[in-house]
Amino acid sequence: DVMEQFIPSSPLVKLLGIEIGSLGNDEATLVLPYRPELTTIGETVHGGAIAALADTAVMAACWCGAEPPESLRGSTVDLTVHYLAPATASDLTATARVLRRGRKISHAEASVTDASGNRVAHAVGTYQLG
Repeated sequence: DVMEQFIPSSPLVKLLGIEIGSLGNDEATLVLPYRPELTTIGETVHGGAIAALADTAVMAACWCGAEPPESLRGSTVDLTVHYLAPATASDLTATARVLRRGRKISHAEASVTDASGNRVAHAVGTYQLG
């Protein structure tokens, strides 16, 4: 699968430490292990790290189950993140699923939870393949 190869080799994903939880048809679960370097103040995980996790999960879900285009390129067209609660000193999990798949453009959502299962963010994104 394209994502099984891409995610571990992406420089940003490596920098953040994002790991694959699971990949399925039109869905992806990614994990961001907690590290003090990802915080903004005290033990609160920076919103940018949460947004990057959600964006990467949305991207992965959009690639999973898609027919690979001739050009293995893609980009986020739009991403909206709603922060619901602080993420404090906790591993985070983003579970994303495709809401609608077009020929090139897909719409997906991601839910980000902490290690206790509390929802800390919800994201909706649009992604273009190829």
